[in-house]
Amino acid sequence: MKKTRITQRQCRHIRVRKKIFGTAERPRLSVYRSHTSFFVQIIDDTIGRTLLGMRSKGKNKEVAKNLGIQFAQKAKEIGVTSVVFDRGGYIYHGSIQLFADGVREGGIVF
Repeated sequence: MKKTRITQRQCRHIRVRKKIFGTAERPRLSVYRSHTSFFVQIIDDTIGRTLLGMRSKGKNKEVAKNLGIQFAQKAKEIGVTSVVFDRGGYIYHGSIQLFADGVREGGIVF
């Protein structure tokens, strides 16, 4: 039986999540890309709580880069300086890579 693109992404996400865990010192930066938007969250897995979340109002590469810069500024305001990047099973390419570059430009360390 052939796997669809969605099930392949879900398998990659499970494989990545086995290795990544967010702590209070280094929370997890999670990315989800829907049909119309980007959703990003900073999560502390030790207490199971979302510390910060944002959503974009578009899906192109410029929006991803700007969202990364804005997200890094908000994260600095709440005191987060380093994170563990959870790409959500997406390939580190295109808009996911530009989002990560925007976060790095904003001063957050991966």
